[in-house]
Amino acid sequence: MSYKDDPDFKFEPVPGLPEALPEGERILWQGRPETTALARSSMGLTWIAGYFVLLSFARVAASSVEMGWAGAAPLAIPFLGLGVVACAIIWGIAWVQARATLYTITTHRVAMRVGAALTLTLNLPFRRIATAQIADAPGGTGTIVFDTEGETRLSYLVLWPHVRPWHMKKVQPALRCIPDARAVAAIFAEAAEIRTSEPQISRAPTAVAAE
Repeated sequence: MSYKDDPDFKFEPVPGLPEALPEGERILWQGRPETTALARSSMGLTWIAGYFVLLSFARVAASSVEMGWAGAAPLAIPFLGLGVVACAIIWGIAWVQARATLYTITTHRVAMRVGAALTLTLNLPFRRIATAQIADAPGGTGTIVFDTEGETRLSYLVLWPHVRPWHMKKVQPALRCIPDARAVAAIFAEAAEIRTSEPQISRAPTAVAAE
């Protein structure tokens, strides 16, 4: 199903954007995070699963002194069950976040439609992006992080998890855990280079005749 057919974006004139594209601007790429990679990268899914496995092993090992390994093995079931429930909840949160997200790269900007409960669209014109970095993420995905110029102030909590982790003083928006991230980065780099190399034409001040 294309994003145009997705009911989550039916109320938008263009899926992922709050308004129709201006004349001369066109969409180059759209995508969203991969759910499992997002759960592992931003919500600690792997660490939480490992914690419950370790807890189960510790419980069995402690009881095996008196009961033997075979007799103590069933004691791990409650801990493993809790681990499955915890991991399922985290994966569900990641699925909701990924479903509510749509990243867009146009010929003029990067747009991030994010937020499961409070939806907002962050527009990053290429001329406001100082640098972009790409980092590999779990599951063969990747994350593209943007460092904005000037005094642009962004909220870490509002944008989470679509930010660079733990960078709260200078929040850096990010396209998190996207498939084919290096191909997407190439699309962004080419579009940004073309856009920022265009001359900027501003209106000249009106001349005032001397009396």
